[in-house]
Amino acid sequence: MLGWLRMQVAMAAALFAGPAVSSGAADCGGETPCKTESGAYHMALPDGWQGGPAVIYLHGYGGSGAKVVANKGFIGAFTARGYAVIAPNGLPWQPGKPSDWSVRDGWNTYPRNDAAFLREVLADAEARAGVDPGRVLLAGFSRGGSMVWEMACLAPDFAAGYAAVSGGFWLPMSRTCKGPVHLLHIHGFADKVVPLEGRAIQGSVADIVQADIWEGLQLWRRQNGCPSNAAGHEMEDRVWRKRWDCGSGGLELILHKGGHGLPKGWSAMALDWFESRER
Repeated sequence: MLGWLRMQVAMAAALFAGPAVSSGAADCGGETPCKTESGAYHMALPDGWQGGPAVIYLHGYGGSGAKVVANKGFIGAFTARGYAVIAPNGLPWQPGKPSDWSVRDGWNTYPRNDAAFLREVLADAEARAGVDPGRVLLAGFSRGGSMVWEMACLAPDFAAGYAAVSGGFWLPMSRTCKGPVHLLHIHGFADKVVPLEGRAIQGSVADIVQADIWEGLQLWRRQNGCPSNAAGHEMEDRVWRKRWDCGSGGLELILHKGGHGLPKGWSAMALDWFESRER
């Protein structure tokens, strides 16, 4: 009789425990990297995590996933709303050089296919921690933002939404992408590192050129079946927003008065936009 009761208790616990999370999740997290076949990433989970949505955040040029998760305020803005934060590590573009992402920019010497690497990361985070692959926001800053545009163009099925800050296409620019996406782009009006109008990187090994952000947004309007004119305009203190109602996917642009950086309240802007797709 006692054995039967124990079995019933165990079955009830399994039924109400929520999504299973692999014990492998304990092997990494925070400062301890999670390793995949071709790289590593860092992960931060909300308190009481039982699986759910995630933000995959791509650092800027020379950054790292470790530095991202070490920024407790930045991470806490996402975990407080129930999102896991996944911060992959870029690789040095050459031995001894800063970390970067394999964005198509006319210089194809990167040591790794980062589109394939990000798929590895997501599959590993799903297995380790129960991340829901259907509820992923891929976000990034600067070159990380360029990699967001790259993934949106080449792998539109990878994430449910794409949020780039201060980074877009490079030349030669894509002329078509593989499908519509939900894309939010945020940019500083006074950005001199990645100007809205684009620029050549003087002294670069391959004379690489940042593409015009406006031209990139025109491509996304075509790709998503958006009309030329925006459906919504909002002007608040230091922030201007445009939203297009599109045939497929969605497109929103936020400009702020700052330069090359994340505007105040960026995490809330990104998550509010991401969650509004489902309403």
